[in-house]
Amino acid sequence: MFKNDMIMSKYEPLWIYLKENDRKSYKLSFEEIKIILGFPLDHSFLNCKKEAKEFGYEVDKISMKEKEVLFNKL
Repeated sequence: MFKNDMIMSKYEPLWIYLKENDRKSYKLSFEEIKIILGFPLDHSFLNCKKEAKEFGYEVDKISMKEKEVLFNKL
């Protein structure tokens, strides 16, 4: 899986989802993210969350208690 000579992130479907739906902010549950990605979030998400900026979003908050992630448009 190559895109512009770079290895595509396993989280790219999530970033594309955010960009294509183009909302000011998103609050997605871990379950909704699992449906979008086809697999559950894992610890690698913490290292990859900066990738969202390439698609115009940032990860604002990850709530383990509420099991949700807040994304904001840049």
